[in-house]
Amino acid sequence: MESIYDFASNYEHKKAKALFGRYITNDTILPVLKTLPKAFAFDVLGHSEENRPIYAVKIGTGTTKILIWSQMHGNESTCTKALFDVFNALKTPPFGVILKECSLCIIPILNPDGAKAYTRQNANHIDLNRDAVEVSQVESKILRTAFETFKPDYAFNMHDQRTLFNVGKSNAPATVSFLSPAQDKALTLTPNRLRAMSVIHQMNSLLQKFIPGQVGRFDDAFNINCVGDYFQAQGTSTILFEAGHFQNDYNRENARKFVALATLQALLCISTNSVPKSDPKSDPESDHKNYLQIPENNTLFFDILIKNVLIDPHKSTSVNDIGVSYEEILKGKEIFFVPKIKSIGDLSSHFGHKTFDAKHQAIVCDNPTFLEKGEQLCTIFIENSKFSLLVNNNLL
Repeated sequence: MESIYDFASNYEHKKAKALFGRYITNDTILPVLKTLPKAFAFDVLGHSEENRPIYAVKIGTGTTKILIWSQMHGNESTCTKALFDVFNALKTPPFGVILKECSLCIIPILNPDGAKAYTRQNANHIDLNRDAVEVSQVESKILRTAFETFKPDYAFNMHDQRTLFNVGKSNAPATVSFLSPAQDKALTLTPNRLRAMSVIHQMNSLLQKFIPGQVGRFDDAFNINCVGDYFQAQGTSTILFEAGHFQNDYNRENARKFVALATLQALLCISTNSVPKSDPKSDPESDHKNYLQIPENNTLFFDILIKNVLIDPHKSTSVNDIGVSYEEILKGKEIFFVPKIKSIGDLSSHFGHKTFDAKHQAIVCDNPTFLEKGEQLCTIFIENSKFSLLVNNNLL
Protein backbone atom coordinates (compact mmCIF):
# COMPACT_ATOMS: atom_id res chain seq x y z
CA MET A 1 0.00 0.00 0.00
CA GLU A 2 2.93 2.33 -0.63
CA SER A 3 0.71 4.69 -2.62
CA ILE A 4 -1.28 5.56 0.53
CA TYR A 5 1.88 6.54 2.38
CA ASP A 6 2.98 8.65 -0.58
CA PHE A 7 -0.40 10.35 -0.56
CA ALA A 8 -0.17 10.92 3.20
CA SER A 9 3.33 12.39 3.04
CA ASN A 10 2.29 14.82 0.29
CA TYR A 11 -1.21 15.39 1.58
CA GLU A 12 -1.01 19.18 1.90
CA HIS A 13 -0.21 19.38 -1.82
CA LYS A 14 -2.72 16.73 -2.89
CA LYS A 15 -5.82 17.62 -0.91
CA ALA A 16 -8.71 19.63 -2.37
CA LYS A 17 -7.45 23.04 -1.22
CA ALA A 18 -10.62 24.86 -2.29
CA LEU A 19 -12.51 23.17 0.54
CA PHE A 20 -11.67 24.36 4.04
CA GLY A 21 -13.37 24.73 7.39
CA ARG A 22 -16.68 23.45 8.67
CA TYR A 23 -19.15 25.30 6.45
CA ILE A 24 -19.36 23.21 3.27
CA THR A 25 -22.38 23.65 0.99
CA ASN A 26 -23.46 23.08 -2.61
CA ASP A 27 -22.02 26.50 -3.44
CA THR A 28 -18.69 25.35 -2.03
CA ILE A 29 -18.42 22.04 -3.87
CA LEU A 30 -19.94 22.92 -7.26
CA PRO A 31 -16.88 24.82 -8.59
CA VAL A 32 -14.71 21.86 -7.58
CA LEU A 33 -17.06 19.36 -9.20
CA LYS A 34 -16.80 21.30 -12.44
CA THR A 35 -13.02 20.89 -12.47
CA LEU A 36 -13.10 17.08 -12.23
CA PRO A 37 -11.81 15.15 -15.26
CA LYS A 38 -14.31 13.63 -17.71
CA ALA A 39 -13.86 10.23 -16.13
CA PHE A 40 -15.65 11.63 -13.07
CA ALA A 41 -19.20 11.89 -14.35
CA PHE A 42 -21.19 14.13 -12.03
CA ASP A 43 -24.93 14.41 -12.29
CA VAL A 44 -27.98 15.62 -10.36
CA LEU A 45 -29.87 12.75 -8.73
CA GLY A 46 -32.76 14.99 -7.73
CA HIS A 47 -33.58 18.02 -5.63
CA SER A 48 -33.97 18.58 -1.91
CA GLU A 49 -37.08 19.72 -0.04
CA GLU A 50 -36.01 23.32 -0.77
CA ASN A 51 -35.18 22.44 -4.39
CA ARG A 52 -31.40 22.37 -4.09
CA PRO A 53 -29.65 19.87 -6.38
CA ILE A 54 -28.25 16.68 -4.89
CA TYR A 55 -25.12 15.81 -6.84
CA ALA A 56 -23.55 12.42 -7.44
CA VAL A 57 -20.16 11.54 -8.87
CA LYS A 58 -19.80 8.24 -10.71
CA ILE A 59 -16.42 6.81 -11.56
CA GLY A 60 -14.89 3.41 -12.26
CA THR A 61 -15.70 0.48 -14.53
CA GLY A 62 -15.37 -2.48 -12.17
CA THR A 63 -17.96 -5.02 -11.13
CA THR A 64 -17.79 -4.31 -7.38
CA LYS A 65 -20.17 -1.47 -6.63
CA ILE A 66 -19.66 0.97 -3.76
CA LEU A 67 -22.21 3.63 -2.76
CA ILE A 68 -20.87 6.48 -0.60
CA TRP A 69 -22.75 9.45 0.82
CA SER A 70 -21.81 12.32 3.14
CA GLN A 71 -23.56 15.21 4.89
CA MET A 72 -26.74 13.29 5.51
CA HIS A 73 -26.53 15.60 8.53
CA GLY A 74 -25.97 19.05 7.09
CA ASN A 75 -23.55 20.25 9.77
CA GLU A 76 -21.24 17.22 9.38
CA SER A 77 -18.89 18.25 6.59
CA THR A 78 -15.52 16.67 7.36
CA CYS A 79 -16.07 13.55 5.27
CA THR A 80 -17.28 15.66 2.35
CA LYS A 81 -13.90 17.39 2.28
CA ALA A 82 -12.19 14.01 2.60
CA LEU A 83 -14.10 12.64 -0.39
CA PHE A 84 -12.79 15.42 -2.60
CA ASP A 85 -9.30 14.57 -1.37
CA VAL A 86 -10.03 10.99 -2.43
CA PHE A 87 -11.08 12.27 -5.87
CA ASN A 88 -7.65 13.85 -6.21
CA ALA A 89 -5.99 10.56 -5.30
CA LEU A 90 -8.13 8.62 -7.78
CA LYS A 91 -6.85 10.83 -10.59
CA THR A 92 -3.38 9.31 -10.14
CA PRO A 93 -1.98 5.95 -11.40
CA PRO A 94 -1.25 4.35 -8.00
CA PHE A 95 -4.97 4.09 -7.33
CA GLY A 96 -5.95 2.93 -10.81
CA VAL A 97 -6.78 -0.56 -9.55
CA ILE A 98 -9.74 0.90 -7.65
CA LEU A 99 -11.31 2.29 -10.82
CA LYS A 100 -10.56 -0.91 -12.72
CA GLU A 101 -12.15 -3.22 -10.19
CA CYS A 102 -14.85 -1.00 -8.67
CA SER A 103 -17.66 1.30 -9.73
CA LEU A 104 -18.26 4.15 -7.31
CA CYS A 105 -21.36 6.27 -6.85
CA ILE A 106 -20.57 9.11 -4.43
CA ILE A 107 -23.07 11.67 -3.09
CA PRO A 108 -20.97 14.44 -1.49
CA ILE A 109 -23.89 16.28 0.15
CA LEU A 110 -27.15 14.37 0.63
CA ASN A 111 -28.75 17.13 2.74
CA PRO A 112 -27.94 20.43 0.96
CA ASP A 113 -30.66 22.32 2.85
CA GLY A 114 -29.20 21.30 6.19
CA ALA A 115 -25.72 22.12 4.88
CA LYS A 116 -26.86 25.62 3.93
CA ALA A 117 -28.49 26.22 7.32
CA TYR A 118 -25.73 24.31 9.17
CA THR A 119 -28.23 22.02 10.88
CA ARG A 120 -28.26 18.30 11.52
CA GLN A 121 -31.79 17.92 10.17
CA ASN A 122 -33.23 18.73 6.75
CA ALA A 123 -35.53 21.65 5.91
CA ASN A 124 -38.51 19.83 7.46
CA HIS A 125 -36.60 19.26 10.72
CA ILE A 126 -36.30 15.53 10.02
CA ASP A 127 -33.19 13.51 10.85
CA LEU A 128 -32.59 11.69 7.57
CA ASN A 129 -30.66 8.99 9.42
CA ARG A 130 -33.85 8.01 11.22
CA ASP A 131 -35.98 7.95 8.07
CA ALA A 132 -34.90 4.61 6.60
CA VAL A 133 -38.22 2.83 7.06
CA GLU A 134 -40.69 5.65 6.54
CA VAL A 135 -38.68 7.30 3.72
CA SER A 136 -40.78 10.43 4.24
CA GLN A 137 -38.34 13.01 2.87
CA VAL A 138 -37.26 13.80 -0.67
CA GLU A 139 -33.60 13.31 0.27
CA SER A 140 -34.39 9.89 1.75
CA LYS A 141 -36.20 8.88 -1.41
CA ILE A 142 -33.25 9.97 -3.55
CA LEU A 143 -30.82 7.89 -1.48
CA ARG A 144 -33.16 4.89 -1.52
CA THR A 145 -33.54 5.13 -5.30
CA ALA A 146 -29.77 5.32 -5.72
CA PHE A 147 -29.41 2.25 -3.49
CA GLU A 148 -32.03 0.22 -5.33
CA THR A 149 -30.88 1.12 -8.83
CA PHE A 150 -27.12 1.00 -8.23
CA LYS A 151 -27.36 -2.20 -6.13
CA PRO A 152 -24.10 -1.67 -4.21
CA ASP A 153 -21.99 -4.43 -2.72
CA TYR A 154 -20.70 -1.94 -0.14
CA ALA A 155 -22.15 1.24 1.36
CA PHE A 156 -20.11 3.91 3.18
CA ASN A 157 -22.26 6.10 5.45
CA MET A 158 -20.10 9.13 6.37
CA HIS A 159 -20.65 11.42 9.36
CA ASP A 160 -19.01 13.68 11.97
CA GLN A 161 -19.02 12.99 15.69
CA ARG A 162 -18.85 15.56 18.47
CA THR A 163 -15.72 16.48 20.40
CA LEU A 164 -17.02 14.75 23.53
CA PHE A 165 -16.05 11.27 22.28
CA ASN A 166 -12.98 9.50 23.63
CA VAL A 167 -11.58 6.04 22.91
CA GLY A 168 -12.50 3.45 25.54
CA LYS A 169 -11.41 4.65 28.97
CA SER A 170 -8.41 6.57 27.69
CA ASN A 171 -7.84 10.30 27.38
CA ALA A 172 -7.39 9.91 23.63
CA PRO A 173 -9.95 11.65 21.42
CA ALA A 174 -11.88 9.49 18.97
CA THR A 175 -10.44 11.14 15.86
CA VAL A 176 -12.03 8.54 13.58
CA SER A 177 -14.65 5.95 14.54
CA PHE A 178 -16.28 3.10 12.65
CA LEU A 179 -19.21 0.72 12.91
CA SER A 180 -20.39 -2.35 11.07
CA PRO A 181 -24.10 -1.81 11.82
CA ALA A 182 -26.31 -4.61 13.04
CA GLN A 183 -29.04 -5.83 10.73
CA ASP A 184 -31.25 -7.50 13.32
CA LYS A 185 -31.87 -7.43 17.06
CA ALA A 186 -29.82 -10.60 17.51
CA LEU A 187 -26.72 -8.81 16.10
CA THR A 188 -26.22 -11.77 13.74
CA LEU A 189 -22.76 -12.11 12.21
CA THR A 190 -23.89 -12.35 8.61
CA PRO A 191 -21.38 -12.52 5.72
CA ASN A 192 -22.00 -8.90 4.76
CA ARG A 193 -21.47 -7.69 8.36
CA LEU A 194 -18.25 -9.67 8.60
CA ARG A 195 -16.97 -8.22 5.33
CA ALA A 196 -17.62 -4.75 6.71
CA MET A 197 -15.76 -5.72 9.90
CA SER A 198 -12.81 -6.94 7.86
CA VAL A 199 -12.59 -3.64 5.97
CA ILE A 200 -12.82 -1.70 9.23
CA HIS A 201 -10.03 -3.79 10.74
CA GLN A 202 -7.79 -2.97 7.77
CA MET A 203 -8.61 0.74 7.96
CA ASN A 204 -7.85 0.68 11.68
CA SER A 205 -4.52 -1.07 11.05
CA LEU A 206 -3.51 1.75 8.73
CA LEU A 207 -4.73 4.56 10.98
CA GLN A 208 -2.89 3.19 14.00
CA LYS A 209 0.32 4.15 12.19
CA PHE A 210 -0.82 7.79 12.02
CA ILE A 211 -3.05 8.28 15.08
CA PRO A 212 -2.26 5.41 17.48
CA GLY A 213 -4.97 4.88 20.06
CA GLN A 214 -7.32 7.42 18.48
CA VAL A 215 -9.66 5.11 16.56
CA GLY A 216 -12.95 4.14 18.17
CA ARG A 217 -15.88 1.86 17.51
CA PHE A 218 -19.57 2.66 17.97
CA ASP A 219 -21.85 0.17 19.71
CA ASP A 220 -24.04 -1.87 17.38
CA ALA A 221 -27.42 -1.49 19.04
CA PHE A 222 -29.94 -2.25 16.29
CA ASN A 223 -32.31 0.40 14.93
CA ILE A 224 -33.92 -0.42 11.60
CA ASN A 225 -34.86 3.26 11.20
CA CYS A 226 -31.15 4.07 10.78
CA VAL A 227 -30.04 3.97 7.17
CA GLY A 228 -26.91 1.93 7.88
CA ASP A 229 -28.85 -0.76 9.75
CA TYR A 230 -31.47 -0.85 7.01
CA PHE A 231 -28.95 -1.21 4.18
CA GLN A 232 -27.06 -3.86 6.14
CA ALA A 233 -30.36 -5.73 6.50
CA GLN A 234 -30.70 -5.72 2.71
CA GLY A 235 -27.42 -7.68 2.44
CA THR A 236 -25.10 -4.78 1.57
CA SER A 237 -21.85 -4.60 3.55
CA THR A 238 -22.29 -1.23 5.25
CA ILE A 239 -19.71 0.83 7.12
CA LEU A 240 -20.32 3.89 9.26
CA PHE A 241 -17.50 6.47 9.21
CA GLU A 242 -17.37 9.14 11.93
CA ALA A 243 -14.84 11.99 11.77
CA GLY A 244 -13.95 13.37 15.19
CA HIS A 245 -11.56 15.64 17.03
CA PHE A 246 -7.77 15.85 16.72
CA GLN A 247 -5.89 18.07 19.16
CA ASN A 248 -6.91 21.71 18.53
CA ASP A 249 -8.39 20.96 15.11
CA TYR A 250 -11.84 22.53 15.35
CA ASN A 251 -11.91 23.07 11.58
CA ARG A 252 -11.38 19.31 11.21
CA GLU A 253 -8.55 19.71 8.70
CA ASN A 254 -6.48 16.93 10.27
CA ALA A 255 -9.49 14.66 10.72
CA ARG A 256 -10.31 14.95 7.01
CA LYS A 257 -6.85 13.65 6.17
CA PHE A 258 -7.31 10.53 8.28
CA VAL A 259 -10.77 9.90 6.84
CA ALA A 260 -9.35 10.25 3.33
CA LEU A 261 -6.57 7.78 4.13
CA ALA A 262 -9.05 5.32 5.66
CA THR A 263 -11.35 5.61 2.65
CA LEU A 264 -8.51 4.94 0.22
CA GLN A 265 -7.43 1.98 2.33
CA ALA A 266 -10.96 0.56 2.24
CA LEU A 267 -11.24 1.01 -1.52
CA LEU A 268 -7.86 -0.62 -2.09
CA CYS A 269 -8.69 -3.57 0.14
CA ILE A 270 -11.96 -4.14 -1.66
CA SER A 271 -10.50 -3.70 -5.14
CA THR A 272 -7.54 -6.03 -4.50
CA ASN A 273 -9.78 -8.76 -3.07
CA SER A 274 -8.07 -8.63 0.33
CA VAL A 275 -11.47 -8.76 2.04
CA PRO A 276 -12.11 -12.40 2.98
CA LYS A 277 -15.35 -14.01 1.92
CA SER A 278 -16.45 -14.58 5.50
CA ASP A 279 -18.95 -17.31 6.23
CA PRO A 280 -20.55 -17.35 9.67
CA LYS A 281 -21.09 -21.11 9.33
CA SER A 282 -17.36 -21.70 9.13
CA ASP A 283 -15.06 -19.41 11.13
CA PRO A 284 -16.17 -15.81 11.66
CA GLU A 285 -13.88 -15.42 14.63
CA SER A 286 -10.93 -13.75 12.91
CA ASP A 287 -12.82 -10.80 11.39
CA HIS A 288 -15.02 -10.41 14.44
CA LYS A 289 -12.16 -10.54 16.97
CA ASN A 290 -10.06 -8.07 14.99
CA TYR A 291 -13.03 -5.74 14.82
CA LEU A 292 -13.76 -6.04 18.54
CA GLN A 293 -10.17 -5.14 19.39
CA ILE A 294 -11.05 -1.56 18.44
CA PRO A 295 -12.21 0.04 21.73
CA GLU A 296 -15.74 1.34 21.94
CA ASN A 297 -16.30 5.08 22.04
CA ASN A 298 -17.07 6.79 25.31
CA THR A 299 -18.24 10.34 26.04
CA LEU A 300 -15.75 11.65 28.60
CA PHE A 301 -14.44 14.81 26.92
CA PHE A 302 -15.27 18.45 27.40
CA ASP A 303 -13.78 21.06 25.13
CA ILE A 304 -12.52 22.79 28.27
CA LEU A 305 -12.24 21.32 31.76
CA ILE A 306 -11.62 23.68 34.70
CA LYS A 307 -10.67 21.64 37.74
CA ASN A 308 -10.87 22.42 41.45
CA VAL A 309 -12.93 25.61 41.28
CA LEU A 310 -14.19 27.23 44.46
CA ILE A 311 -17.76 27.83 43.34
CA ASP A 312 -18.87 29.80 46.41
CA PRO A 313 -16.11 31.90 48.03
CA HIS A 314 -18.10 31.83 51.29
CA LYS A 315 -18.00 28.00 51.47
CA SER A 316 -14.57 26.42 51.40
CA THR A 317 -16.18 23.02 50.78
CA SER A 318 -17.84 24.11 47.54
CA VAL A 319 -15.02 22.95 45.25
CA ASN A 320 -16.12 21.43 41.97
CA ASP A 321 -15.04 21.00 38.38
CA ILE A 322 -16.57 22.87 35.44
CA GLY A 323 -17.00 21.28 32.02
CA VAL A 324 -17.35 23.65 29.05
CA SER A 325 -18.45 22.63 25.55
CA TYR A 326 -18.61 24.69 22.39
CA GLU A 327 -21.92 25.47 20.75
CA GLU A 328 -21.48 25.89 17.01
CA ILE A 329 -23.38 28.83 15.52
CA LEU A 330 -23.54 29.92 11.90
CA LYS A 331 -23.22 33.64 11.19
CA GLY A 332 -22.97 34.57 7.55
CA LYS A 333 -20.75 31.87 6.09
CA GLU A 334 -18.64 31.33 9.19
CA ILE A 335 -19.01 28.96 12.11
CA PHE A 336 -18.47 30.45 15.56
CA PHE A 337 -17.64 28.34 18.59
CA VAL A 338 -19.40 29.68 21.69
CA PRO A 339 -18.13 28.20 25.00
CA LYS A 340 -20.95 27.31 27.39
CA ILE A 341 -20.96 25.60 30.77
CA LYS A 342 -22.16 22.03 30.25
CA SER A 343 -21.63 20.49 33.67
CA ILE A 344 -20.59 21.41 37.23
CA GLY A 345 -19.61 18.75 39.74
CA ASP A 346 -17.11 15.99 40.30
CA LEU A 347 -15.70 15.52 36.78
CA SER A 348 -12.57 13.64 37.88
CA SER A 349 -13.39 10.81 35.45
CA HIS A 350 -13.57 13.24 32.51
CA PHE A 351 -11.00 14.88 30.26
CA GLY A 352 -10.61 18.26 28.61
CA HIS A 353 -9.22 19.06 25.19
CA LYS A 354 -7.86 22.00 27.16
CA THR A 355 -7.56 21.81 30.96
CA PHE A 356 -7.07 24.46 33.65
CA ASP A 357 -6.54 23.97 37.39
CA ALA A 358 -8.03 26.63 39.66
CA LYS A 359 -6.21 25.11 42.68
CA HIS A 360 -9.20 25.41 45.01
CA GLN A 361 -9.53 29.11 44.29
CA ALA A 362 -12.49 31.07 42.96
CA ILE A 363 -12.25 32.10 39.33
CA VAL A 364 -13.19 35.50 37.97
CA CYS A 365 -15.35 35.34 34.87
CA ASP A 366 -16.12 37.73 32.09
CA ASN A 367 -19.08 39.92 32.38
CA PRO A 368 -21.25 39.08 34.03
CA THR A 369 -21.18 35.30 33.88
CA PHE A 370 -22.68 33.12 36.58
CA LEU A 371 -21.24 29.68 37.17
CA GLU A 372 -24.39 27.90 36.10
CA LYS A 373 -25.13 25.34 33.42
CA GLY A 374 -25.89 26.94 30.07
CA GLU A 375 -24.01 30.16 30.81
CA GLN A 376 -21.51 31.48 28.29
CA LEU A 377 -17.95 31.50 29.57
CA CYS A 378 -15.44 33.21 27.31
CA THR A 379 -12.67 34.42 29.60
CA ILE A 380 -11.53 33.38 33.04
CA PHE A 381 -8.98 34.75 35.52
CA ILE A 382 -7.09 32.27 37.69
CA GLU A 383 -4.70 33.82 40.22
CA ASN A 384 -4.67 37.08 38.22
CA SER A 385 -3.79 35.30 34.98
CA LYS A 386 -6.22 35.77 32.12
CA PHE A 387 -7.22 32.82 29.90
CA SER A 388 -9.41 32.98 26.82
CA LEU A 389 -11.67 29.99 26.21
CA LEU A 390 -12.36 30.97 22.62
CA VAL A 391 -11.24 29.17 19.47
CA ASN A 392 -8.94 31.68 17.78
CA ASN A 393 -10.96 34.42 19.50
CA ASN A 394 -13.88 33.27 17.37
CA LEU A 395 -17.12 34.50 18.91
CA LEU A 396 -20.37 36.12 17.81
